[in-house]
Amino acid sequence: MKRLLVCTGLLAAAATLFAQQAPPASPAATESATIGGKSITIHYNSPAVKGRAGHIFSKDGLISTNPHYPVWRAGANSATTIEISGDIKIGEVSVPKGTYSLFVDISDPDHWVLIVNKQTGQWGLSYDGTQDLGRTKMTMSTPPALVENLKYTLTDEGGGKGRLTLAWENHSASVQVRIQ
Repeated sequence: MKRLLVCTGLLAAAATLFAQQAPPASPAATESATIGGKSITIHYNSPAVKGRAGHIFSKDGLISTNPHYPVWRAGANSATTIEISGDIKIGEVSVPKGTYSLFVDISDPDHWVLIVNKQTGQWGLSYDGTQDLGRTKMTMSTPPALVENLKYTLTDEGGGKGRLTLAWENHSASVQVRIQ
């Protein structure tokens, strides 16, 4: 009888723990496209605005507390990565086939600069500028509505050209992708 009570208690405790697990605050996400025959995949974690609109990208906002501010990990948790199956050009940066981390310099909230970094596998707050492959300006716009969850999109525009876009809160930044 004692064993039955102990087992029942353990089962109840386990059920309670599993029932209390909430979805992750910044769930993992993937965006993929084929542009000019080259596959491109971005792996990132997608944070939510959660009522902080107007307080994310400001000089005293959420991201300003990161140790490498104004360089932002362009996502949450581990560093955002981009995998490409062949040589491409992202903006003005020539990117050979491989896997890279993406960061964004947001020192000017209205003029972002995408950073392609050779180091991978690091936590998103671990940024080493000496590992930068290159930097390129992004085209900024305002989305038609608040973007609650950070979202990357890759679009094929035909003719070996495409566009990489990052949108979150009231910012949208994009850069052209071209096959080399």
